[in-house]
Amino acid sequence: MNIQRWMARREASWRQLDDLLRRAEDKGLTHLSGAEVRQMASLYRSVSADLARAKGQAVGQAVIKDLQQLTSRGYRQIYQGSRRQEWQDILDFFRYGFPETVQQTWVYIAIATALFGLGGLVGWWFAWQDPAFLTLVLGQEFVEEVKSSQELWTVSILGMEPVASSQIMINNIGVSLWAMIGGIAMFLPSIPLLTPPGAFTVYLLVFNGVMIGCVGVLVAQANLAWDLWAFVFPHGALELPAIFIAGGAGLLLARSILLPGAYRRVDALRIHGLQAVRLLYGVITLLVLAGLIEGFFSPQTWIPHGLKYAVGTALFIGLVQYCRRQRPA
Repeated sequence: MNIQRWMARREASWRQLDDLLRRAEDKGLTHLSGAEVRQMASLYRSVSADLARAKGQAVGQAVIKDLQQLTSRGYRQIYQGSRRQEWQDILDFFRYGFPETVQQTWVYIAIATALFGLGGLVGWWFAWQDPAFLTLVLGQEFVEEVKSSQELWTVSILGMEPVASSQIMINNIGVSLWAMIGGIAMFLPSIPLLTPPGAFTVYLLVFNGVMIGCVGVLVAQANLAWDLWAFVFPHGALELPAIFIAGGAGLLLARSILLPGAYRRVDALRIHGLQAVRLLYGVITLLVLAGLIEGFFSPQTWIPHGLKYAVGTALFIGLVQYCRRQRPA
């Protein structure tokens, strides 16, 4: 191999890679276009091959050193830089991406919240009017135990906080997944009957609302309302909105199938499906935080009820402000 001719032919590529690397090192990969990033990756591979060839030929140590520096810099930018970019993208999602998606889909989240609230009102009304309805929804044994013991069932969490917290997270995430999947599911679990898309999402929201309404009547009758809602407020400030958001994602998917608008159903499902997945990412994060609070903070009897109400109120206000966040112009 004619070394001088080879070096003259390859030097332009080396300088081109050096120029791209300098720009990436000074301003970051995001300041390069997609074509320039692909070009940098291609040049990195060719320079790596040049380094291997230079080591096997009678090429001066200065050239080998320069090529080693180029390949080291290229590796850092292409591989480590891409990982940094991934973390930056994740951070950007939680700073602005999730709030933006909530704002874009707020109508569906509002409908989900209204369905839950309607279920709560129905549960409260019928349970207050008819004790048989209360026992039908919550179970005779559970109702009698709460009324006779005059003690909340939440004390069972004490002493097993880590296990309880993880179980709560898994349960709530499962409910949220079903609420979203219900937007496209054509069946109800345990019922071999086809149903319209979104029916299971509506069922979950209304049924859970009915449950909460019945629980509210039960604790009111047992003079435990102040204690129960003090328990619910801290984690419920994140948990309930997260479930409403998941329900909104399910309704959004159902809309894609039932009312695709100007799009084909497959295109509408792809567009709105991406929004639903983005909502789900945020929901899971909220439910993890809520599970930690419910496992380690909410059940603690030594924490004053007033403080629990204050923490819950502060968390809810903070969540609302976060969801209203706007990306800087």
